[in-house]
Formats: sequence, C-alpha cells, structure tokens
Amino acid sequence: MNKNNYKFPTVTVGGLVTASVTRRELAEVMVRDCRLARENLAEWLPRVVFSSNGQGIALAGQDAEFAATMAKADIIHADGMPVVFASRMTAHPLPERIATTDFFHDAAKAAEEQGLKFFILGAEEEQNRAATEEIAKMYPQLKIVGRRNGYFPAELDAEVCEEIRESGADVLWVALGKPRQERWAIENRQRLRGVGWIKTCGGLYAFLAGDAPRAPLWMQRCGLEWLYRAAKEPRRLAFRYIITNPYSLYRLLSATHR
Repeated sequence: MNKNNYKFPTVTVGGLVTASVTRRELAEVMVRDCRLARENLAEWLPRVVFSSNGQGIALAGQDAEFAATMAKADIIHADGMPVVFASRMTAHPLPERIATTDFFHDAAKAAEEQGLKFFILGAEEEQNRAATEEIAKMYPQLKIVGRRNGYFPAELDAEVCEEIRESGADVLWVALGKPRQERWAIENRQRLRGVGWIKTCGGLYAFLAGDAPRAPLWMQRCGLEWLYRAAKEPRRLAFRYIITNPYSLYRLLSATHR
C-alpha cells in the first residue's frame, strides 16, 4: 500500500501534492493504518504525514532537498487557509483547512475510542512535559506511552527510535520544527517499523501547553492566523513571515496545477 491507494484525491498546490480530505476522514485513515500496522509489526513502514503551510511551501520552493523530502510523505494535508484558497483553482478544491492544532483533537478522540497509543516527541523538556500533562487531562482515556524532548543529536536517533518502538506507540507526534522534523521522519522511517503513523506537528505542543494562544476564529477563517501570531511574537516570527509570505504567495499562484 502506498499513498496512491487512499480513496481521496490529491491536487498540487504551491508545488506540493496535497490531499483533498476532511479532518474526520484523515482521522479515520489514521485509525485504519494503525490497525494494519498492529497486524504486521515486523514489516509495516509508518505512514508519514506532513502538513502544507506558507513556510513549508516557501522552503520547498527554495530548497530542492526539502522538496524531495516532502515528496516522500504518504499524505500532505493543508495546514494553512491560503493553501485552501489556492486549491479552488484546481479540479478538486480542498474541503477544509486541517490545522494540526485542530486535527490533534480529532486524532486524540479517535485514539481514545480505538485504544491507540501516542508518543510525544519534540520541543523543549518543560514544554513537552506540560503538553503531555495537558493531553492527559483533556483525554484521560488516551494511552500516552512515552515522551521525549527534541534536544538530542543525530547520533542518538537509533536509540530514540528504539525507545519509541519498544513503547508500542501507534502514532508518533514529532515537533522538531521545519525542516528538521520532516527530514528526521523520512530518515528514521525504517527504524520505526511497526509504528502506524509518524505525524509532524510543528508548534502543536506550544498551543497544548498554553504557551501560544490561537487566533480568533475569524482570523483563522480569513487566513490571517499568521498575522495574529506575528503580533504576539514579533521578535521570533515577524521577520520569518515578512520573508516567506511573499514567496509562498508566488508559489501558490505559479505552482498550483489548475
């Protein structure tokens, strides 16, 4: 089975092959894949699931190596409203934005119902711990079988992957920041046989830990969440958005297949 076996269509938006799928459907795919993984632990390669937003589209357009890494994902979903807007130029407009910060809750509810196990990898130790504790409060029936911060050298990749496999995790959440988290997922996929999904999640833990508030719903729907975040963290994010937004807009207009 590969990414072409999924029932939902894909479209190329901003140069990235993006799934035309809803949050509910994506959660159903997660459950199905994890069940299949449990049936064949020794042979199952994790499904690698990435997200597409302005930063990722800009990076892929400027860095051929990162673009090649993104192309190896089994599923790429739209994590930004501009991606959804641009998809309206294609034959299969994306039905909705699947922000990872929202999808996590769909995934957690499904995992509670189906008995799936999560491993929380990435971010600083304090934030990782706080996010894990908050997940446990929100979803008391969810099985969190391990956590580890993202501050480890490449020399420890094999050790980290062994820890994850031994935990029995069905879904590995990876928050190492772009582009490291995508490269890490692809480079270590073989070491994580038996894990159902590897899902990159960027700044998810900051939101779960309460370190970063979500934008008002109207700003999310208008594709302005980036502006809200830049206003909240100007030193860290303002320059990034000033640099990446114009180029990502260019990519959305020029590298979307109509």
